[in-house]
Amino acid sequence: MDIVTAALLIALLIAVLASGFWIGLALLGVAVFAMEVFTSRPVGDSMVFTIWGSTSNWTLTALPLFLWMGEILFRSRLTADLFKGLAPWLNHVPGRLLHANVIGCGIFAAVSGSSAATCATIGKITLPELKQRGYPDAISLGSLAGAGTFGLMIPPSIIMIVYGVATDTSISKLFVAGIVPGLLLMALFSGYLVVWALRHPGQVPAADAATSLMDKLRAARHLGPVVSLIALVIGAIYSGVATATESAALGVAGSLLLSRWEGTLTWPALKDGLASACRVYCMIGLILAGASFLTLAMGFIGLPREVAAFIGQLHLSPFGLLMLLMAFFIVLGCFLDGISMVVLTMAVLLPTVQAAGIDLVWFGIYVVLVVEMAQITPPVGFNLFVLQGLTQRELPELARMALPFFGLLVLAVLLIWVFPQSVLWLPSLM
Repeated sequence: MDIVTAALLIALLIAVLASGFWIGLALLGVAVFAMEVFTSRPVGDSMVFTIWGSTSNWTLTALPLFLWMGEILFRSRLTADLFKGLAPWLNHVPGRLLHANVIGCGIFAAVSGSSAATCATIGKITLPELKQRGYPDAISLGSLAGAGTFGLMIPPSIIMIVYGVATDTSISKLFVAGIVPGLLLMALFSGYLVVWALRHPGQVPAADAATSLMDKLRAARHLGPVVSLIALVIGAIYSGVATATESAALGVAGSLLLSRWEGTLTWPALKDGLASACRVYCMIGLILAGASFLTLAMGFIGLPREVAAFIGQLHLSPFGLLMLLMAFFIVLGCFLDGISMVVLTMAVLLPTVQAAGIDLVWFGIYVVLVVEMAQITPPVGFNLFVLQGLTQRELPELARMALPFFGLLVLAVLLIWVFPQSVLWLPSLM
């Protein structure tokens, strides 16, 4: 395949995606065009077998289950209880209730698996409270945009499931590998809020009246149900008692029981949650199907081989390769959502990554980090869309507020490169 053919297909794909057409159908359309024009392979048979193979993978069953678990919790009072449980403990920490964004997103991410759901749910709880207490909008919205990305890193993560299926990597190991980097991100974000608060003491509202230890402990009881559900899901995976799919089923059962216990498990809420999870999964499934067929078409016309050969000719070190890929993913994130980025690029990039000797579990965490960056960069930054819906502010303004946290994500990539065992140590114990 020559460079003209590659440029034509890439330009066609960008044009179709930029038109606002459904991503899954856009990928299928470009794949059909490539197969018909540039190969002699029968399109119909190839499409049927590829789509069936990509959507009938048993491992993918965990995805709708985790989506449903998040929807159940989203419609319960458990998310609002997070703020009640956290607020008394943050009263005398520099930055005070700003840390509720970081900790709340970290906790909810561990039961939702979705960046947008985490950002929306915690935003509905914390933003009105922070505004009422006089916290600056810029730091409140910026920290929420950044912390909302925890839904991609802290297990169970939907994008890790997609990456595991696309690269044939253990999803359980990916989940466990995300624990330390997830805690690292929480520490970096909270550390930044502490530094910001110390540099801008006049912008942080005064502390509330002091509360006793017993009052704090009584407030902490609100965290018990959610923390217990997290322990059930992650503990089952880490101990080897259950696979990722089985743990997802345990999570759904646990969220249903908790919702029933607090009285929010109504028939309309159950029906709406199931319908919402189905809609999201069908969207993801269509993207996976389209990307799988496009990957097959690109393989037939030789694009992955050409890309790998081009990158190989650059003679980059593994670090140089990762920096190039980070820039590539950031640019790609301006046009595609995270799941589309992963399924569209992995087949092309995997041979080059393996040739560079990069561990696929470590690379999965790296990919999640760079996709997190794309969540807070316009024009297709999903967390920015969520915040725009919550606040009616313009995307460029929200992107500026989130910029410091984008820089912290870049720092996290550098840290896991310097200390790779921060990612690989826990999976090695499994």
